[in-house]
Amino acid sequence: MRKLINLRYLDISGTAIKEMPMQLGRLKCLQTLTKFIVSKDNGASIEELGNFANLRGKISILGLQNIVSPTNALKACLKDRKYLEELVLEWNALDANISECQIFVLDNLRPHSNLKSLTIKNYGAESLPDWVGHHSFSNIVSLRLKNCKHCHNLPPLGRLPSLQNLCVVGFERVVNVDHEFYGNDSSTVKPFGSLKILRFKRMLNWAEWSSFGAENEDVAFPQLEELYIYSCPELKGGLPVHLPSLVKFEIHECPQLVASLPRAPIVRELKLRDCNEVLLKELPNKLRKLVIGGFDALESLPNGMVASNNCVQELEIKECTKLELPTHSHFLSLETLSLSGCDSLKSFPLDLFQKLYNISIWGCKNLESFTVSEQHGRDLVTLCIYISNCPNLVSFPKGGIRAPDLSTFTIFNCESLRSLPEKMHVLLPSLNHFNISGCPRIESFPQGGLPSNVKYMDVEECDKLFARRAGWGLQKLHSLRYFSVGGKYEDVESFPEPGLLPSCLTQLRIRWFQNMKSLDKKGLPHLTSLQQLSIWGCPKLEYIPKEGLPTSLSIIEIRRCPLLRKRWQSKKGKERRKIPNVAHILIDFEEFIE
Repeated sequence: MRKLINLRYLDISGTAIKEMPMQLGRLKCLQTLTKFIVSKDNGASIEELGNFANLRGKISILGLQNIVSPTNALKACLKDRKYLEELVLEWNALDANISECQIFVLDNLRPHSNLKSLTIKNYGAESLPDWVGHHSFSNIVSLRLKNCKHCHNLPPLGRLPSLQNLCVVGFERVVNVDHEFYGNDSSTVKPFGSLKILRFKRMLNWAEWSSFGAENEDVAFPQLEELYIYSCPELKGGLPVHLPSLVKFEIHECPQLVASLPRAPIVRELKLRDCNEVLLKELPNKLRKLVIGGFDALESLPNGMVASNNCVQELEIKECTKLELPTHSHFLSLETLSLSGCDSLKSFPLDLFQKLYNISIWGCKNLESFTVSEQHGRDLVTLCIYISNCPNLVSFPKGGIRAPDLSTFTIFNCESLRSLPEKMHVLLPSLNHFNISGCPRIESFPQGGLPSNVKYMDVEECDKLFARRAGWGLQKLHSLRYFSVGGKYEDVESFPEPGLLPSCLTQLRIRWFQNMKSLDKKGLPHLTSLQQLSIWGCPKLEYIPKEGLPTSLSIIEIRRCPLLRKRWQSKKGKERRKIPNVAHILIDFEEFIE
């Protein structure tokens, strides 16, 4: 490498290189060097960076714990690299002991003030040098400070006039975020005037966040659009009072936080997980999406959602073990509802919400039924229903589900479910996607069959239903284009049987048939529109019929079928002539037709 003295561009980002070549400093023409690793023994030393006078773009400097003397860091001459835009300075995370000499190393690695992006990781001193947060760095747009475990205070970052993205992670000794963080006591200058995204994470001892400005009116963060606070278990109060530009706000794992939410007139998305229920008392009026989770004491939906001026359109509730849905709905604007891990929920009233388009129920282990009130006199407007991992679900409403616009219906892993909704062919005329998997007790499709408009269908791990496949009646589905079937059905040696699938089918996928030895040469010719055939995980499959494949077939895809792969590897030239219409044969991603 040291002989490439005219080299200008060296990109080793994303590699596992642990040491730079010796005498790398001879490459004085380098303009782009994406990563530089300071060596402890025989590799490159930090001084060699001083030879790259034309360095520009982005560079990550790793292994800074190997710098022997702070004076050596000064020889890197980063302060002279006026074309350098992005800089990462990183110490080894395993070398986490406190080291006060690191402040002098970092001080001597001060970059040019033209820098736009700065990341400092695993720094080990108790404070950061004065240049971090100095107002002379007027071009910095992005700043990430990660795992500076021994720092007691945050630098005066509010002074950076162009800063738009700030991420602070792992400052475990910081207790207060106060006026020093804002960097200016003058109310005429708004701290963080350009900041759009602010993240705090793993601030394990952070207890208070001081506001900046008057008691009821913050001056800081006038442009802040997104605020994230994660894993700050000691934080109790002091959220900003007023964030006029905030659109998205997330708080995770802050159980002691009891401060009022900021006044944020245009906020649209709020996520609260493993927090104090106090935060749910007053929700912003213009909120569109609300995600809440981990509230063990939450027994009903937040009071703020019941208000007449509530605008929540999307609600997601996770792991609220005591949650009960209300008997009467005031959620006139709610369009999407997702419930997961709500173990107290035994019944879900489908007609509770007047404008609910999307319903997703996942992992509610005590859910037994879906219901519709006897007084229900209107059709559901629902477009999509997704039900997954509800082991005690037994039934759907008697008489079926009246949802004329329902286009997607998915049921996964509901092992107690014995039947599908009644009259699907009449009550669900717009059904387009139908997926059912992991429902071993279902024996048949409803009387009357499935809606004729179904185009995409997936049936997997439904033992009793598959055993009675002769009565599926799929020939009536004149719109069916894609069909996937799978399961460890030991009695299947050949598939598909004649008359099982409609001739309009264009894609067929077969998965996990443990004993299937061949495709059915009598059933395949009837699939006159079939274009793509996919077969996965059939260990005993040995051959595809020499004759009888539909002339429309152009792609065959085979995965995890070792016997078939072995057979085709030995005679793939001959097989090419036997399937003249097939343009592509892929076996475990290898193209078998040239």
